[in-house]
Amino acid sequence: METAPALSIIVPSYNEELRLPPSLIRIADYIRESGRTTEVIVVDDGSKDRTAAVAEAFRTQIPNLRVVSNGENRGKGYSVRHGMQEARGKIVLFTDADLSAPIEEADKLLAALTEYDVAIGSRALDRNLIAVHESRFREFAGIIFNKIVRIVLWLPFVDTQCGFKAFRRERCKIIFEQQRIERFGFDPELLYLARHHGLKAVEIPVRWAHSPATKINMLRDSIQMFVDVFTIRWNALLGRYRKEK
Repeated sequence: METAPALSIIVPSYNEELRLPPSLIRIADYIRESGRTTEVIVVDDGSKDRTAAVAEAFRTQIPNLRVVSNGENRGKGYSVRHGMQEARGKIVLFTDADLSAPIEEADKLLAALTEYDVAIGSRALDRNLIAVHESRFREFAGIIFNKIVRIVLWLPFVDTQCGFKAFRRERCKIIFEQQRIERFGFDPELLYLARHHGLKAVEIPVRWAHSPATKINMLRDSIQMFVDVFTIRWNALLGRYRKEK
């Protein structure tokens, strides 16, 4: 029986043929330097470009690389869940395809998982670590969104949306089994479910740089994310997040 890798890195990707190559080179370097047995799972979210082919070309540099497809565009939340279902690592980390948080920052999250079940990267705990800021409007919208998340879902975190999170896979399987939000509003749901199931989560400040090529549409996706927060609360009230007996 094949030994499970120590770490699985999930890279949800939609039309990322240009940004993936430099990111996969950095991930390959990180794996070599860490000496940690690591698999990389690129989840192609119904891309219309050569995302899958570009990722496949890195098999020589990343032996434990797999490219899985959603078949059609389903959203980042669906892609992360799909990657988690495919992952075999004891620890699973998902990261944005542009590595807005440098992959080397994963060491901070992995260290925290010796005591916690979930470790989430944060831009807000130490904004001095931000190399490239979002626009003032985006940052303000993020602050407002986080306040709503804290009020509606009673979550203590100051940045739920940073696309850099790590999980102890076996402990956290339940939250991905129950995850329902498929697009950008999935992060608060994961964190709500972690607390709901008694898992310990910690927020870790990480270095981060905003990418101008972000896939988020500020108007459309912001509205949907606000709706998603109240959907999570509604799902909870309806008992859709059942606790294990």
